[in-house]
Amino acid sequence: MKKIILIRHAKSDWENYSLPDYDRPLAERGLRDAPQMAASLKNRGVLIDLICSSTAQRAKQTTLLSTAVLGYPEAKIHWEKSLYHASASHLLHFIQSQSDQVQTLVLVGHNPGLTELIVHLGVNLDNLPTAGQFAFSVLSKEWKDLSAANCKFEWWDSPKKPGTAG
Repeated sequence: MKKIILIRHAKSDWENYSLPDYDRPLAERGLRDAPQMAASLKNRGVLIDLICSSTAQRAKQTTLLSTAVLGYPEAKIHWEKSLYHASASHLLHFIQSQSDQVQTLVLVGHNPGLTELIVHLGVNLDNLPTAGQFAFSVLSKEWKDLSAANCKFEWWDSPKKPGTAG
């Protein structure tokens, strides 16, 4: 059974307002939360086939901190600029275009697209918080068939809200 884990980047630093949004790094809280959330994911025993991440600085840092904890090779990360502030529609098409050899896919990105995708896939969620993780199982053998009709909520977790199972 295929799985999707959506991860919102950890808390970003807003100290330097002249810095372009794309270049904002993680705040101290984000630097702490990203590895803690990765440890939580690791404790779930999830075997990850592919991690795709936005190339925005805060998403890259979240991904690198997470993969270090997960033991996922940095060379296998798929860096995807189009995930930066991607719409739910773009995220869905991106997932649907993945190789069917990938069983567990992790996407590291941004709101509002991630929350909108979660809602589109059938779960009523107001907001995926920073460093939040949201998991679906996919009841289809092919990513191209991904839809709300064949997605099942598994769990979600965030630094302020310990894991909630479906």
